[in-house]
Amino acid sequence: MKFTLSLSFVAIGMFSSGSASAKDHAVSQKGKAFAVEEITVAAGDAVTFKNDDETSHNVFSSTEGAKFNLGIQKPGLESSQKFATAGTFEVRCAIHPKMKLKVVVK
Repeated sequence: MKFTLSLSFVAIGMFSSGSASAKDHAVSQKGKAFAVEEITVAAGDAVTFKNDDETSHNVFSSTEGAKFNLGIQKPGLESSQKFATAGTFEVRCAIHPKMKLKVVVK
């Protein structure tokens, strides 16, 4: 009986370690711009927005399926946002309207 339980535990561990896990993708903000204009991620992945600028930013999206507002982000800080559903989402800065990032979630 103990032997069977041990094998079951090992089998469960093998399946758990083999499953795909969400990833984190970094996007820097500098010069009042996102470092990239577009990023592609998998559903369930997160994007971390790092403020490498000398000014504050307010990263948000009002696109259906990925509405969020990370609030005021001072220089040197970072905030993450998970993208759960497939689609194309526009991310912007409420302080600097020219800052735009397209997040493609597959």
